[in-house]
Amino acid sequence: MKNVVIVILIIAFTAGGFLAGMKYQQSKQPARPDFQAMRGLRGTSGIQRPAGTGVIRGEIINRDERSITVKLPDESSKIVLISENTAINKATEGSVDDLETGGQVMVFGQTNADGSISATQIQLNFNLGRGPENPPLR
Repeated sequence: MKNVVIVILIIAFTAGGFLAGMKYQQSKQPARPDFQAMRGLRGTSGIQRPAGTGVIRGEIINRDERSITVKLPDESSKIVLISENTAINKATEGSVDDLETGGQVMVFGQTNADGSISATQIQLNFNLGRGPENPPLR
């Protein structure tokens, strides 16, 4: 009878130690990412932008000296404000004169209260993986 009690105690302590070890290991593992929360971050390479910043892409449908209007893939449009601090990029350094109606752009900037965007950078003629079989967004 004494041996049975000892075996039961050994099993109980072993099971308790095993469970305690499992809990300890779980506390040392990094938290799993919340993929539902990350759905909106696709394509950002893990970089989280400050609130109010964003990226748009589409076709320039209007241009003046201080802004362009960009038609988005969903057929809506956004006004993009341009300043002397806005970097305009293409394969080589670009300028405001390179912002042509019908050109494809990707805009990075700060969203304003009125819904317009103050551009910090404009990328010209980006490809988005489109070739002859995938024409530009219209």
